Amino acid sequence: MTIRDIVLFPDDILTTKCEPVEEVDDAIRELIDDMVETMYDAPGVGLAAPQVGVPLRITVIDPTAGEEEDDLHVLINPEIVEAEGHLSWEEGCLSIPGVYEKIDRAARVKVRALDRDGEPYELEAEDLMSVCIQHEIDHLDGILFLDRMSRLKRRIAVKKYKKHLAKMKQAEDEEGDEEDSQ
Repeated sequence: MTIRDIVLFPDDILTTKCEPVEEVDDAIRELIDDMVETMYDAPGVGLAAPQVGVPLRITVIDPTAGEEEDDLHVLINPEIVEAEGHLSWEEGCLSIPGVYEKIDRAARVKVRALDRDGEPYELEAEDLMSVCIQHEIDHLDGILFLDRMSRLKRRIAVKKYKKHLAKMKQAEDEEGDEEDSQ
């Protein structure tokens, strides 16, 4: 398993609608394993294939971020078949670090997908798991959680993100300077 680089906003792949997986083979399972490793390392509760530069309809989700066994879900070619209720949840995104905002979503969803072996299954989810599923499927459709904000909130969020990136770059530069001086 390999930890992959997470693609950051505004990379075009994040706004590209992903292609369905035609066959679940060893290469797809290797990608899934890498995605799981990358998600846990980040740390995060969900990761979609385009976030690691692969435009395929695959996502991995663990609302406990690895804290509890058996909470990891692999969804290949996921499709929401039912949605009901309403909730507002503060979301973040590994591709837009440093930004958190309340987003309106369905409170409960039922999703149909393939598992890591290519077997079809359905999953009913509510609360955080429901939010994660909707957020990750949005990624597969080229939609970012920024797109679900008002224009004003989006503008503020993008400013926050740019400040966060600048701080990250400054920290990296300072770390590099320290290494150079040793």
